[in-house]
Amino acid sequence: MQLLFSYGTLQQGNVQLANFGRELVGYKDSLPLYKIDQLRITDPRVLKESGKEFHPILQYTGKPSDEVTGTVFELTEDEISAADDYEVDDYQRVKATLKSGRSCWIYAAANNLRV
Repeated sequence: MQLLFSYGTLQQGNVQLANFGRELVGYKDSLPLYKIDQLRITDPRVLKESGKEFHPILQYTGKPSDEVTGTVFELTEDEISAADDYEVDDYQRVKATLKSGRSCWIYAAANNLRV
């Protein structure tokens, strides 16, 4: 199983059912050194599934004062692939460390990745 930190539409039950065929059970955690911006979505499938034109997107800041709260889900490899298919190209899946110390996947802005 893979850990995925969700801070946006992947927390919605309808999005989970559409992409994973089940509702996920997770736990709260937070991601330091990031902030949330907004991204306008134009992909018809994602718009239909989420019901939202604007989605949150993580931006790396490196500032200790910045922190994003969200939910950590355990996903199978197939479910991670389904999440990759759901996210538009403006997002990139990368490894990150949560405030709890756990390592997980996040979807962050592809144009703002920490190197």
